[in-house]
Amino acid sequence: MAALSTAPLPRTHGTALNTKVAIIGGGPAGLMAAETLATAGIPVDVFESMPTPGRKFLRAGIGGLNLTRSDDIDTFLSHYGSTARQWLAPALRTFGPQEVRQWADSLGADTFVGSSGRVFPKAMKTAPLLRAWMNRLSDLGVTLHTRHIWSGWADDGQLVFATPNGPRYVTADATILALGGASWPRLGSTGSWCPHLAAKGIEIAPWLPSNCGFDVAWSPTFRDRFAGTPLPTATFGFGTTHIRSHAMITSYGLEGGAIYALSAAMRDTITATGSAIMTIDLAPDRDEATLARALSRPRGARSFATHLNRNGLGGVRAALLRETIPAVQALSATALAHAAKTLTITCLRPRPLDEAISSAGGITRSEVDETLMLRRLPGVFCAGEMLDWEAQTGGFLLTACLALGHAAGKAAENWISLPNRVAAMDECF
Repeated sequence: MAALSTAPLPRTHGTALNTKVAIIGGGPAGLMAAETLATAGIPVDVFESMPTPGRKFLRAGIGGLNLTRSDDIDTFLSHYGSTARQWLAPALRTFGPQEVRQWADSLGADTFVGSSGRVFPKAMKTAPLLRAWMNRLSDLGVTLHTRHIWSGWADDGQLVFATPNGPRYVTADATILALGGASWPRLGSTGSWCPHLAAKGIEIAPWLPSNCGFDVAWSPTFRDRFAGTPLPTATFGFGTTHIRSHAMITSYGLEGGAIYALSAAMRDTITATGSAIMTIDLAPDRDEATLARALSRPRGARSFATHLNRNGLGGVRAALLRETIPAVQALSATALAHAAKTLTITCLRPRPLDEAISSAGGITRSEVDETLMLRRLPGVFCAGEMLDWEAQTGGFLLTACLALGHAAGKAAENWISLPNRVAAMDECF
């Protein structure tokens, strides 16, 4: 199918539709807003640019869908930065980890808590949950319109969509924008909505990669041999934060769960100073003194590589020591133990935005009120990653999107009952 234009279209062409609430974006935030409204008996139309909804949601569950965490709400909120908590705390205290789990179970997910406190559906995949969700929304009367690309507003305030059958104009008592951020554009999060809001004077913070990998200047020998090799469980540190997790050596550098958890702080440090130095404890289950005693045992005729391997530092761990420490073989047992516990890696730059799992940036906090309504556009609410916050993967990102969708749905429900809402909306167009 040929690419669809997103330019505003003449009002003299196209079809029209009236609805109580128009939700633009069929990801987790938009679908949760739709469920919240439809459960209250309010007619809802969801407009999605892709052929099917939830594309990024499906992609997130390929390795096992981590829905949320088993943490209490205060512990859960502590995993977000201060800026994100300003956005998220009210929404998460209403619809937090426990509510997400109850919601998923009501769809037949049969969730369980993993050893790390992460919550997964029994099937471990997104597709069964998404199918059950879409069936529920259909039963609630939600109407889904796919291949509808939002083109902004007409002069009279109607929403304009480009569709395969020509332009469509939609009149709504309330609108919820849940258009996503700017990462993984092939799945629908393109950030192409930014000009439509910027034209209304709404401030949008620049997009930045979040939950992303980083470039490292590997030697050609190390890169060619170890690209694609998992780095077994280690403790990764940056600043005062230390994460016991895993990572992956790539041809360009590093990626994986631990790297994603540290990515926001490292990205901002690189912006400020030009690089970020991360530490890796290659032997997280042993303290430095214990490791030094093990390494000090005579190795006899064994090679240095065999000696490292016998002491839990073989394979890619040994290769990282050789890659980062000149003449590592000449170090004393004490120095070698210290090096293995405090290995440093210089990260040069974050990977491009279109490779990132999520994004930072978007509509700034000052542009929306406490109900997530745009101050400049009464009756228009925003939810999900299009707002300027970021969060780690591991259940934090998805739970926050669901919570914001629920909050926006509740706010839109309240809005459409206000007697003066029409006059307030008319003043904006």
